[in-house]
Parts: sequence; structure tokens; C-alpha cells
Amino acid sequence: MSDPTIEARALRAAEICRQRGITQAQIADALGASQSQVSRILSGLSLRQSRLFEEVCLYVERSDVGVTVDAIRQNAELLEALRTTWDGSAAHAKALSTVIRSLAVLRSAPNVGPLQGDAAE
Repeated sequence: MSDPTIEARALRAAEICRQRGITQAQIADALGASQSQVSRILSGLSLRQSRLFEEVCLYVERSDVGVTVDAIRQNAELLEALRTTWDGSAAHAKALSTVIRSLAVLRSAPNVGPLQGDAAE
């Protein structure tokens, strides 16, 4: 049985792509995935929560409205990383935010290949 939340997110991402003229090939190239993997996700044929599903949805959602608080809250991997690294102090929050901001250089880095663990989507 499919998860209605996952299905709705995939359909919303597909609609944003149509509205914005984002192609599956563009998404695949940006994420280091195959066009067929992206197609399966956006068409609703691959409705399981996977790293690639999350990456495709985030890529499309960011192109629509940027990164939102809801997108952050829905990203279990990011939240878990924060839970395991942040000690709760203001100083540590500032240090972590500096590290995160420094990762912005990766946005323009050349694509280095497929995401680990998602080749068999």
C-alpha cells in the first residue's frame, strides 16, 4: 500500500516541474541519478521513502520556493544529524551554522556521480 503523503509529495513535485519547465534530465544531471529513476519517482511508480526520492523532491521544491522550514522538518536525515551533533548551546549552534553555511560551495561543485545506495531505485 502506498503512503498518501509520499504520493502527494511526488505529484506536487511533478506539477512544479511542469509549471517551471524543469526536465527529468535536468534533475537527474544535478543529482547524479538516471533520468529513468527520476521519471519513476515523479510518475508515482517509486513511492518509497529513499534518499533519491528525498533529493528529487527537495531539488524541485527548492526551485519553487527555496528551502522552507517545512522542508527542513520533513528531512529526517538532517534532523537526526542535528540531534546527534548539537549539544543545545548557543555557541555550538553558531558553530554548526557556520559549518553548514560553508557547504554552500558544494552547490556549484561539479557532479561527482550517483548518490550512494540509490542506484537500484
